[in-house]
Amino acid sequence: MTNPVLYSFRRCPYAIRARLAIRYSGTRVELREVALRNKPPSLLRASAKATVPVLLQNNGKVIDESLDIMLWALGQHDPADWLRAESAGHNARNNARNLIATCDGPFKQALDRYKYADRHPQHPATWYRAQAESYVRRLEWQLQQNQYLFGSKPGYADMAILPFIRQFAMVDRDWFDSSAYTATGRWLDQLLATPLFAAVMQKYSPWEEGTIGVAF
Repeated sequence: MTNPVLYSFRRCPYAIRARLAIRYSGTRVELREVALRNKPPSLLRASAKATVPVLLQNNGKVIDESLDIMLWALGQHDPADWLRAESAGHNARNNARNLIATCDGPFKQALDRYKYADRHPQHPATWYRAQAESYVRRLEWQLQQNQYLFGSKPGYADMAILPFIRQFAMVDRDWFDSSAYTATGRWLDQLLATPLFAAVMQKYSPWEEGTIGVAF
């Protein structure tokens, strides 16, 4: 039996979160690195969204939402109980889901405008950064209470949010390092320094239609 196929792009934060869960769970997939300017026809056939990540299962079913791919992988194997917030009661589950939803919604919108402020000349980059900071302050408060977002160990929410905070910090790392977000910076640096993160950020050549992807 062949492995499921994951269409991915190394720097995409949605694809990063999917790869983190897949690698952590030990689930084997065939990784196909996509050149976003030259998307392969098989990706376009698999998902009308035509964005990564896309997971093509052995039974032909397609998962094309990054959070659903994470849950699929964790459903295969979750050795350190990343999903403990999901089973810790209504409040914990809703808090984790809300934190991720806000990351993917208002924070991501502000982040994109902060990163590409030249495309949004209505305001300077610092204005867009200030919009994003309301979310970072929320993380900072939580991370002052615990080492990770929901306790002493990383979980599903940490890994879903990590790639986006990484992008936020990278826009102006000197500013971020000198900011008041010390707990968030510690959390970010700890997770970025893990072998897991290093493993999912390896570089691969773009996949070519008709060839076999990378065993991941």
